[in-house]
Amino acid sequence: MTTYRTPLGRVRGLGAAKHGVGDFIVQRLSGAALVLLLLWGVYAALGVARAGYDGAVGWLHAPINTTGVILVIAVAMLHMHIGMREIILDYIERPITKAGLLTLNVFVCAGGAALGAIAVLRVAFGAV
Repeated sequence: MTTYRTPLGRVRGLGAAKHGVGDFIVQRLSGAALVLLLLWGVYAALGVARAGYDGAVGWLHAPINTTGVILVIAVAMLHMHIGMREIILDYIERPITKAGLLTLNVFVCAGGAALGAIAVLRVAFGAV
């Protein structure tokens, strides 16, 4: 079969999905960020576990700790969103089902990030 695409057009990353390697790069960067953030999170959790509930609430009152926990939640939700989107695009055939699942993916990930951030901020500002 003869193709009318130029060699440049074939190597620009415009494959079947027509969006290039942007998602691949963001997925890898968010994964690397999650490794670092979760190492910090495990270290912090081990320190907070000895202090009990009141110690954990006091730990979360520090702005750097609140920011770190919110970053963990946000990066995890971004990583999950991209990963699930790729799975849906690769394995779901029917356009209606694919559109519904992609929409649900956006709302679940955004909702999870928002609810997680709100919960952390409520504890950090003493509303709980």
